[in-house]
Amino acid sequence: MVTLQVRNLCLSFGDRDVLKNVSFTLDGHSRAALTGANGCGKTTLLKVVTGQTPCDDMTITGTKGMVVSYLPQSDIVLPDKCVYDIAEEGYERFRLMYEEAQQLRGQLDETNYESRLERIGLIEDRLEEVAYDRRRGRIEQILHGLGFRRTDFERPAREFSGGYQMRIALARILAEDPDILLLDEPTNYLDIEAIVWLKGYLKSFDGGLMLVSHDVDFLDDTVDTVYELFKGRLTRYSGNYTSYMHQREAEIADAIKRHEAQRQEMEKTERFIERFRYKATKSRQVQSRITALEKMDIVEIPDHLKRMSFSFPPAPHCGNDVMIAEHLGKAYGEHVIFRDLSFVVRKGERLAIAGRNGTGKSTLLRIMAHQDSSHDGLLRDGAGVRIGYYAQESEKTLDGGNTVLEEVESVADTRDIPRLRNLLGSFLFQGDDVHKSVSVLSGGEKSRLALLKILLQPANLLLLDEPTNHLDINSKDMLLDAIKAYNGTVVFVSHDTHFIKNLATRILYLSDDAEPTFFEGDYDYFSYKLEEKEKAFLDRKEDERRKGAPAPQSLSAQDHRMQKERRNLIQKLEREADRLMEEISSCEAKAKALDDEMGQEAVYTDASRMSAIVREKEDLVTRIEQMNESWFEVSTRLEELRDGQGA
Repeated sequence: MVTLQVRNLCLSFGDRDVLKNVSFTLDGHSRAALTGANGCGKTTLLKVVTGQTPCDDMTITGTKGMVVSYLPQSDIVLPDKCVYDIAEEGYERFRLMYEEAQQLRGQLDETNYESRLERIGLIEDRLEEVAYDRRRGRIEQILHGLGFRRTDFERPAREFSGGYQMRIALARILAEDPDILLLDEPTNYLDIEAIVWLKGYLKSFDGGLMLVSHDVDFLDDTVDTVYELFKGRLTRYSGNYTSYMHQREAEIADAIKRHEAQRQEMEKTERFIERFRYKATKSRQVQSRITALEKMDIVEIPDHLKRMSFSFPPAPHCGNDVMIAEHLGKAYGEHVIFRDLSFVVRKGERLAIAGRNGTGKSTLLRIMAHQDSSHDGLLRDGAGVRIGYYAQESEKTLDGGNTVLEEVESVADTRDIPRLRNLLGSFLFQGDDVHKSVSVLSGGEKSRLALLKILLQPANLLLLDEPTNHLDINSKDMLLDAIKAYNGTVVFVSHDTHFIKNLATRILYLSDDAEPTFFEGDYDYFSYKLEEKEKAFLDRKEDERRKGAPAPQSLSAQDHRMQKERRNLIQKLEREADRLMEEISSCEAKAKALDDEMGQEAVYTDASRMSAIVREKEDLVTRIEQMNESWFEVSTRLEELRDGQGA
């Protein structure tokens, strides 16, 4: 089994420790999430591990021949090629293996016949495993799953938006069939169909995975381990993201109690110091308490796990039929977006609009907001309806001359002004950020500020286009809770499956190959229908492949025997490698437990007990080193046998 081990990774910027003695292990079965507050160093950690960012110190070891693929969340640079050709670059190492096998076949009449024949067999096994001769079908499936039409395959990548260029880069690394896959916010530019497809792909992915994502539902369905990065240190939690949150909630409840007790103790100590600072007879006690304060390990609560709250202004009264659409249609020239679309939005409803990018979701929302009148059909607002509309380009409505605080003060109700700083903090504007000029904010910061401005204004119909973009998980949960408690009506476009699943009472699905369809409630049923649609497409492609596939060529008896012996030996070595890794993990856990025990006052004050623990740990460390050497020997032999398989 492949293994990537990172030990004692350290990185500082000036006097700030970004990463402090970070250690973790990924193997071929790992399904891990990397989480933490915005700006805590998650992306930096992935870039250090993949060699894109230097660090101060690190020990990194990996199985020979292991392939690690990394998708960054930005700054993708693609070659000047068409979409299909870039995706096919993922097969480059297999192309080189194919050419090597062709060359070896031409040398079979020379010396080293058996070794060359075995090498050819190894290569052919690996090429068959990745279906190299059927790569076009697999690449097309990946591109289709990520939202590309067949007519897009031959288009130059430069013609696509930045979001679609990220999809092309994702298609390329998925085609690589790596041993370890590192994904940084892979769902940021995906619509809901592509997210459902990617979720299914990763479930069946035969390799290790570590990903960063702000989509809780996506994480819950794809990971079984969570690594939290907090103040430069990495902590491992078993279970999916929801399980991690439950564990952290319990820890934080305890931390809050300890924080309060510590605060009271600090106040008591500070009062003593202030009272007796200048009294000579108390100087030793004062100095002792000053030293104790300086050495005190302050209990802190991670920002990304602090519970935040937000509430909407009360919705003005309106009728039960909030909006009525009759035979709506929209087209750009001959390109029809949708036609003959009729529906009624009722009071209190949470209607989600979903579908692939380009199917008209944002267009429909603009029409409903009366920002686009060039459409067919009739659209009527109900009695007393007041609309609040957040578009993805809403940041253009901001006044660049204002500070962040001044911008929200311009729309806030008088009673909201005292809590504006807290609200801004909930939208990730903290501390001195509120005094920043709007003109210097990033695109994401402007979008968050524009969203807060919309939400602060009284409305009974909210039209929200991707409101969770640029929010972290905690901010999304805050917004989700606020909308659940809101007494108005909400129509929203979102690709965040967790948000839709926990909010939508009805889903309108727009498609470019079918009529608009309403799904009443239950996101799980909607997701099931999307998965069925994808399965039908894959079944159809497989039928096409089988009809056009050449008859398989039979192997010689000698080839069969050699392959069987090699497979048996590989399986034996894999079992031994797994056994050693389990024993290493067990010994490391025991060593950590001994470290914790040595930190207990009852132990470090007992010299005999302390000496016994130190000896026990030294024996464990020696044992771990011996097993690591054995593991690397077994792994090296495995790689010699697998050489040509890329495993």
